[in-house]
Parts: sequence; C-alpha cells; structure tokens
Amino acid sequence: MNQYYRDLIATEFRNCVRGTIERIKGNEQTYRPFHTALLSDDVVFWSAFERSFSTSFGQRVIEEIALLVARSNGATEAKRQFETVVHIDVAYENAINQELRMLRERHSSFSTSWNHTLQRVLQTNISGQIMDIRVISDLWWCKDGIDNYISLKTVKPNIDQTLVAKQDCLRLAVNNPNCNVYFGLPYNPYGEFKDDYAHNPPMRIFDFHHDSIVLIGKDMWETIGGVGCYDELLDIAEEVGEETRWRIGNLR
Repeated sequence: MNQYYRDLIATEFRNCVRGTIERIKGNEQTYRPFHTALLSDDVVFWSAFERSFSTSFGQRVIEEIALLVARSNGATEAKRQFETVVHIDVAYENAINQELRMLRERHSSFSTSWNHTLQRVLQTNISGQIMDIRVISDLWWCKDGIDNYISLKTVKPNIDQTLVAKQDCLRLAVNNPNCNVYFGLPYNPYGEFKDDYAHNPPMRIFDFHHDSIVLIGKDMWETIGGVGCYDELLDIAEEVGEETRWRIGNLR
C-alpha cells in the first residue's frame, strides 16, 4: 500500500480516537455509586471510554477504510453505499424470499449453505415477469472488469440485518452471475480463525464456518486489499496508537 493511502487510513483511525476524547471531555459523567464502590472510578471511566470509542469506530469508518483499501489495491472504481437496480424474474424473487423465510423459521430441510441456497433459487422455473429492485451495497468496487459487492456489518449482526444482507447478495448474484458478492465482518470477536466465530443469530442464515462469501477479519481485508492488507492495517493502527495514547493517558 502506498503512503498516500496509508496516510488517509491513519487519519480515519486518528479521528476516531480524537472524537472519542472530545466526546468524553464534553459529556457529564454519570454518577454510578454502586459501580464505583464495587469496581473503581478508573474501571467505570475506562469502560465508558471504550463504549464511546466503539461508537466512533463504527459503520462509516469501516466503510471508508474499506473504500480506501479497495482503491489502494487497484480497483478502477469503488464507491460506498452503491446503488444497483437488479432486473429479476418474479419467480426468482419469490424463491429468494421463501428460502430466507424457511431459514428464519429454522426448517431443518433448508441448509444455511450459500451454494445450496443459490442453486435452489436458480432451479426455479422462471415466470417471464421481470421486476426492478434497488439494492444498496455498503461497498462496491470494480477490478479487472469484475464487479464486487460487499455487505459490511458489525461483528455481531442480528438476524434481521443478516437476512437483508443475504437477500441482497442473492439478488445481485442472480442478476449478474459473473459478479462477486460478500458478507463481511471487520474482525472476529471470538478468535483468529473463521471456525472460532460463535455469535448464533447470523449463523442461522449463513454457514459462517464454510461459506466462501462470508469474510471475517483477515479474509475480508485481504479480499478487498490483497495479501498482507490486514497486517498493514494493524501496523497503521499501531502507529496512530503511539501518537494518541499519551492524549488518552492525560484524561485521568
């Protein structure tokens, strides 16, 4: 990654920390006598700081960093909140909704596997009636003439968010068999490996441990930014942390 994109990404990280510091300074601290008595002033303060930082380091920041990473890795075009109008047969749309309804209701005959779901939809007899549906992708990028769409979510998405993401991925894949669609989480809160992921609600919709379109942590960043991207992002964050830790330390 060249220095231009490293600097832009560093600015995003830096602004997250600065925004958190300013918010903490400007907010009245909630009086929690039992928390303080049982824990300590420091524990209560840093807990509030972490919650505030997690708010700063949210969807917008992840999308912006992903956009910069895609551009740094040779994407000819890349956009956040990208709108695609898919032209889909009504029978396919009905089949997609039926698949997702069965997954939500936990019908044992319906597999969470992405490949199984997509193939069942494509085996539907078409009606000849076409409908237009608007799909918003958190990030779209075009590289080597191939369209790539990713739904970026917080690391513990709920079932409704995951259903909408899978619905959009299916619509895009049916509309354009040559595109790539992904469901991405910026890191794995349960460990380093994909098999470590253990948040149950979204796992009712995707086969998190085996679906190739489910990208978590390193897999997500390196799919967008190429081999070594994840480690480079951590290096940039570490460099910014060396600048910002003293500011944080002076809050107490």
